Amino acid sequence: MQEKQYDVLVVGELNLDLILNGIDKFPEIGKEVLAQKMTLTLGSSSAIFASNLATLGSRVRFCGSIGKDDFGEKILSDLAERNVDCSAIIRSDTADTGITVALNIGEDRAMITYPGAMNELREDHITDDMLLSARHLHISSIFLQPALKTGLISLLKRAKQFGLTTSLDPQWDPAELWNCELREMLISINIFLPNLEEIKNLTGTSSMYDALKALENEADQIVVKNGHAGATLWLNKEMQHQEPFLNTSVVDAIGAGDSFDAGYIHQYVQGKTSAECLAFAALCGAINTTAMGGTGAFADYKAVKTIALSKFNVQL
Repeated sequence: MQEKQYDVLVVGELNLDLILNGIDKFPEIGKEVLAQKMTLTLGSSSAIFASNLATLGSRVRFCGSIGKDDFGEKILSDLAERNVDCSAIIRSDTADTGITVALNIGEDRAMITYPGAMNELREDHITDDMLLSARHLHISSIFLQPALKTGLISLLKRAKQFGLTTSLDPQWDPAELWNCELREMLISINIFLPNLEEIKNLTGTSSMYDALKALENEADQIVVKNGHAGATLWLNKEMQHQEPFLNTSVVDAIGAGDSFDAGYIHQYVQGKTSAECLAFAALCGAINTTAMGGTGAFADYKAVKTIALSKFNVQL
């Protein structure tokens, strides 16, 4: 079999995060609050995933849409610095690069996102050649990308036809309608990576067990992220629970779920067991919370190893 050029092709949204920290309370209409710290950094679920996955050592290519502006240039620069191949990223002539403003208060946060060019990414932008160059396809944030969502099932089917394994992190639906052809999508998905609230909303259930039972015949692996309660893998109609690696001094939790995904997929494409994938994913999610922003703790693999050992007593 011919060696693939990339381990993972990431398809998804691209934006920057403007993060405001040190806020005493959430703002109210007509009132003003102050933030003590501000950071402008690489944002979006897909970009954080891709950047941190590349830092872990996987060969990553990205397909997304940005504007021809300074924000877009920063995204390209930040991804390239982490060795993410940006050759498939589209520069829009009509839309600006997206941005998310995040207000962090303790471990809670509120976010406002301007989608911009991410609205323009379509299934036909992902060519057969792109898919054939990779071993695995990862997609994130389907509800933020209406044009891509329309062709998502077709994209997943094409990927499976070309022999790629696939993963999907749906992320939150800002409209809270949760309209998607979930069961038809899951037929072509190897690893489904929602958090607990997302999977409950997607299935119209009130507990993790009921949500997993509702989808037990639909996906190869379902991995449910649940913050301080750890994570649960549903595989072969059995549950595997992963205890969290607890960080007692959280800086912020932005991107923790995306870093969890990166850890899981990095191990998965190397052929590791589900237990190994789950444990490494939980560790990566915890490492993420030790620095500001979704990629701050993943400057390079040496930094990741240092944090793993010093904070969580894990030797990588």
